[in-house]
Amino acid sequence: MKAIRYRAYGAPDVLELQEVGKPEAGDDGVLIRVRAASVNPGDWHFMRGSPYVFRAMAGLTRPKAHVLGFDLAGQVEAVGKNVTRFQPGDEVYGVCKGAFAEYVTVPEGGLVARKPAGLTYEEAAAVPTAALTALQGIRDKTQVGGRRVLVNGASGGVGTFAVQLAKVFGAEVTAVCSGRNLDLVRSIGADHVIDYTKVDFTRSAGKYDLILDNIANHSLSACRRVLTPRGTFVHNSGSGGPWIGVMGRIVRLLVLSLFVRQKLVSLLMKENGDDLVLLRRLLESQEIAPVIDRTYPLSEVPEAVGYLEQGHARGKVVITI
Repeated sequence: MKAIRYRAYGAPDVLELQEVGKPEAGDDGVLIRVRAASVNPGDWHFMRGSPYVFRAMAGLTRPKAHVLGFDLAGQVEAVGKNVTRFQPGDEVYGVCKGAFAEYVTVPEGGLVARKPAGLTYEEAAAVPTAALTALQGIRDKTQVGGRRVLVNGASGGVGTFAVQLAKVFGAEVTAVCSGRNLDLVRSIGADHVIDYTKVDFTRSAGKYDLILDNIANHSLSACRRVLTPRGTFVHNSGSGGPWIGVMGRIVRLLVLSLFVRQKLVSLLMKENGDDLVLLRRLLESQEIAPVIDRTYPLSEVPEAVGYLEQGHARGKVVITI
């Protein structure tokens, strides 16, 4: 089978399309023929080995695992003798390691569920990591119903789902993005939009009960200025130094949260099968929908990862297989 592999850290050209052995399901596994995958920031972080803190788990001088890709949609090809949840022919979507390949094997209890009916494989592959992150950031950190929510970085993969999910849960949503994406975030339900190239939301008169920050392009003190006295600030992403990346900001959040009434938290997506099923219901009822910027074939994964790394993708970047 064909799969993307890399043996060294670096720019996208370290990613190579290779012919490798097809995996087997084993007694407790599920063999999936991958029809589509999607690209996440974690892919280029692992590709680059940057920030260097990533290398503590990925390999100090070179990657220990040579695979990339986390999100997939496809068909079950075979199941192990102990598997009861799935059978050959089932259409599934979810999260695994090595999704940039024609086939992958996942454990039966892994983060995989039946694909939402009515979605293409490409649409389904765009969902798992970004939508789970948005769901857990919007739903789990505070009660958002009837409250004011601001999504900074609203036109990206997590942001487009966060806007829609906040509306599902009854919030009044302000979306912050560039001017070229204002119509996009309006179309997915934002009540108010802010063009960050013209307006600094941290200097506005508005106050928000929840800020989901997908960019970290403002200081914590500036963001707290537009947060209600008992509001919640959720840090999701952003850049940082080459050694620890955003870890410095996360540590500051933890320390500062001990001394203020506002809730300051960092978001890390948890693998939750029930949440994946909930997303399937919301997708099937058309309460939320993925936004796809571009699609690339498997052979062009390096270009796809490079495009996402530039930071201008509208919604998700998808790989067709």
